[in-house]
Amino acid sequence: MSTPEILLTLQNTAFFGAIRGDAPGTEWWFPIVETVHVFALAIVFGSIALIDLRLLGVAATRTSMSKLSDEVLPWTWRAWIVAAIFGTMLFLSKADTYWNNFETRMKFLFMAIAGVNMLVFQMGAYKGVASWDRSAPPAAARFAGAVSLVCWI
Repeated sequence: MSTPEILLTLQNTAFFGAIRGDAPGTEWWFPIVETVHVFALAIVFGSIALIDLRLLGVAATRTSMSKLSDEVLPWTWRAWIVAAIFGTMLFLSKADTYWNNFETRMKFLFMAIAGVNMLVFQMGAYKGVASWDRSAPPAAARFAGAVSLVCWI
């Protein structure tokens, strides 16, 4: 599958060339951008894992689900935004390589499944959180937590 022209055009800009390290003095840009991306992903995964483990009844069981969500999810969203921006920069710096990469495609597939899972959870089981906020979540919520963990791992 050939890389779309728009991605190649962006990849060939000076900005993404600098991230790639094409110009003298820019060889550190890619590792810096990648490090920020990985740190942001660690926060995303860690915070999501905490929520998922609470849904599975493994961690934070003494904390209400609504309180845990209120405290953790703002960090998740901020870190996700940073990860998305820096991940896009990494992707566009080597679009021709990543576009046809199986692992990259699987990463995007699992992120999409995780996103749909989150939407279904928010519009379904989480709407009734008041009835299970301080107790064991219903099966649908536990299932959503398990699917989320699998996707992020």
